[in-house]
Amino acid sequence: MDSGSSGHSTSLWGRLGHFFGHEQEESLERAIIDARADGEVEPEQGAMMLAILRFKDLQVQDTMTPRADIDCVEDDTPLSEVAQTVISSGHSRLPVYRDNRDNIVGVVHAKDLLKCLGNTSALQDPVSTIMREAFFVPETKSIPTLLQEFRLRKQHIAIALDEYGGTSGLITFEDVLEEIFGDIEDEHDKPAKDTITDLGNNSYEMSARVYLEDLAEFGPKIESEDVDTIGGFLSMEAGHVPSVGESMTVEGWTFTILDADKKHVKLLRMTRNAESDKDHSDKPAEERQ
Repeated sequence: MDSGSSGHSTSLWGRLGHFFGHEQEESLERAIIDARADGEVEPEQGAMMLAILRFKDLQVQDTMTPRADIDCVEDDTPLSEVAQTVISSGHSRLPVYRDNRDNIVGVVHAKDLLKCLGNTSALQDPVSTIMREAFFVPETKSIPTLLQEFRLRKQHIAIALDEYGGTSGLITFEDVLEEIFGDIEDEHDKPAKDTITDLGNNSYEMSARVYLEDLAEFGPKIESEDVDTIGGFLSMEAGHVPSVGESMTVEGWTFTILDADKKHVKLLRMTRNAESDKDHSDKPAEERQ
C-alpha cells in the first residue's frame, strides 16, 4: 500500500473512530459520505457502509413484497398447475393459501414439486399434499432480528402479518441480503447490463445500476448524498419506484423506464432534450468545453 492510500485509510478510520466513540450516528453517516466524496473509499464500499449503518433501523414492512404482488397458489390447486406457476414466476418457493390471501396455510418448495413430476397420477394431487409449514413474522419485526431467525431456522421465506393477523407481505432471505449488498442475481434473473449503450442522436440505454458519477461522462451531472445509482436517484425523485414507460426530466435529459419490478428500476433510456441541445449549441465554443 502506498503512502497516499495509507493516509486515506488513516483519515477515514480516524473519522469513524471519533464518531463511533461519541455514538453520533448522523455524524458517522456524514463521515462516510464525505470519505466517499473525497475518494477515500470506493463508491461501492461507501454504499455498503451506509447500508450497514441504516440496516438496524429497517423493519420487515420496509423490505417485503406487498400482499397484492405476491405470487401464490390456492391449497387445492393441482400440482401440474403449481409447476406452471413456479416456472412462470421464477420463484423456488410459493405461499399456499386457503380461500383468500389473508389465510396462508403453507409454502410449496420447487424441489418437493420436482419429486412428483415423474408420477403422472400425482400431478393431479392438490398442492396441500406436499406443502410445508409457513414461517410467520410481524411486519414490524426488525430486519437484523429476522436475519438471525432465518439463519437459525434455516428458512428462506417468511410471511409478514399485520396487526390484525392478516397477510401484509412476503420477505425472503435474499431480500434481506440485498439491503446490504444490493441486487443479488440468481439463475432466474436476466444478465445485468451495467454498461451504457450509445443509441445515437444523444440517446443512451443503460442499467439502472449505473453510478451517477459515471453518468456525468455522457452529459447530466447529477449529485446526491442519499443514493449512488441512477435508478435509485429516479426512485427518490419520483417518491416511488417508477413503472415501465414512466418518464421524468432531469438536468435537460429525459429518463424513460424500460424495465422495472415493484422494488427496483432495472433498465432505462436517457435522451437529451432538444431545448438543451439548442442551448448548448448557442454557447461560444470555449463555454462548451
